[in-house]
Amino acid sequence: MGKPTGFLEYQRQPIPNRPPLERVKDWKEVHADRNDDDVSTQAARCMDCGTPYCHTGINIGGVASGCPINNLVPEWNDLVYNGRWEEALGRLRKTNNFPEFTGRVCPAPCEGSCVLGVIEPQVTIKNIECSIIDKGWEEGWLPPKPPEQRTGKKVAVIGSGPAGLSCADQLNQAGHEVTVYERADRIGGLLMYGIPNMKLDKRKVVERRVQLMRDEGITFVTKANIGVTHDIEYIRKESDAVVLCCGATQPRNLPIEGRDLDGVHFAMEFLTTNTRSLLDNDFDDTRPAIDAKGKHVVVIGGGDTGTDCVGTSLRHGCASVVQLEIMAKPPGERAPNNPWPEWPRTFKVDYGQEEANEIQGDDPREYLVTTKRMIGNADGAVSELEISGVEWKHHETTKRMGPQDVAGSQRTIKADLVLLAMGFLGPEQTLVEKLGIKTDPRSNVAAPFEKFNTNVEGVFAAGDMRRGQSLVVWAINEGRGAARECDRYLMNRTTLP
Repeated sequence: MGKPTGFLEYQRQPIPNRPPLERVKDWKEVHADRNDDDVSTQAARCMDCGTPYCHTGINIGGVASGCPINNLVPEWNDLVYNGRWEEALGRLRKTNNFPEFTGRVCPAPCEGSCVLGVIEPQVTIKNIECSIIDKGWEEGWLPPKPPEQRTGKKVAVIGSGPAGLSCADQLNQAGHEVTVYERADRIGGLLMYGIPNMKLDKRKVVERRVQLMRDEGITFVTKANIGVTHDIEYIRKESDAVVLCCGATQPRNLPIEGRDLDGVHFAMEFLTTNTRSLLDNDFDDTRPAIDAKGKHVVVIGGGDTGTDCVGTSLRHGCASVVQLEIMAKPPGERAPNNPWPEWPRTFKVDYGQEEANEIQGDDPREYLVTTKRMIGNADGAVSELEISGVEWKHHETTKRMGPQDVAGSQRTIKADLVLLAMGFLGPEQTLVEKLGIKTDPRSNVAAPFEKFNTNVEGVFAAGDMRRGQSLVVWAINEGRGAARECDRYLMNRTTLP
């Protein structure tokens, strides 16, 4: 633990974000610079709670409670409080391959299950985690450490998102020769193109980590769409094992009248083209392919992706941005049916909504709303949305809760750019079908948790491709687990955790 009386003496003080009106003018990370003394003080709030739920990583109420990769939170909090930062980094790296990713983009289920959170604001676990790894990079505590011996075994990892990268990192540490294939032009998958730069800096954070992995012996191949541009059977022949980490990249569509109008895009199209323009030329030569400048933007869907669309649209200089959510507004405090240590399903204001509030004067989210149709102009481009209020009731036929239109609530709103941020349905099926891999009823790859093996000999699967759309931290968990089982398959034993 940290200081025995720290939680009684110090108030929760997260590392602040930069002022909204300042940060919307650039694509730098929203967070302000940390102060090590302040971080150490916050670590002192970690209490001697006896049974720390922060690193349990269990499912309660259908969501993660505690850290899915079982970070040793109390241990590195104590080390940070006592100024032993390098030792804290060692403890952190025992469970987490990429703390610089989770410390920036994870929603922190660890904090939701913090025991202190029962009576006081929880410990700033996520900030402390990110501070440890950032200090490690700054101090030079992360030199390349390639394995001392190689096993002679070759593994192909398909997909370079968090699951693929963590799997590759673990297998490389075990001494195998690892090649990671990525169909995009840059390594990182979701980390590179699915999360905007103001949440996760691509050059400073993502590419820095990828370069370290190269220096440790991992081979990366980009523009490799396996099953389309590259033959999967050839890769299988050249490898002793294959691990599929291709993500759940089929976006949920909205098949209503007007969906085919110009100006209607999936959220990931918008975010990807934006990041690509930023990395290719810093927007110096051309605007992004999907541009929100001067437009009335409507984001359909909540969650992190919806927030990212809001923040990106504001940085483009949109005329306005509205975010439509079909669910009700969450309560300000835990509801009786959402007790600790479940993930708190409470109202939160993320960076994008905070920025919109400063610029537009109110929160951009509208709750209990559904879109009925999209209306176009004479040029075939979207210009308005017809929306309706809903209430959640039991359907007489299905006997299930569902949204029903509220009579007389129909209206239209301006919409020059519509972004669909309604989540993902599952993995694309091209590679799955070519390999003859069995899927579950949700179209995810059928591979048992903790085993990760498919019905095809020597082929494993991990991450969103196996479990469905989830968190970066769960992807890291799955990548590590698949690496362990792949290593066991190759060597008949394993020392990987």
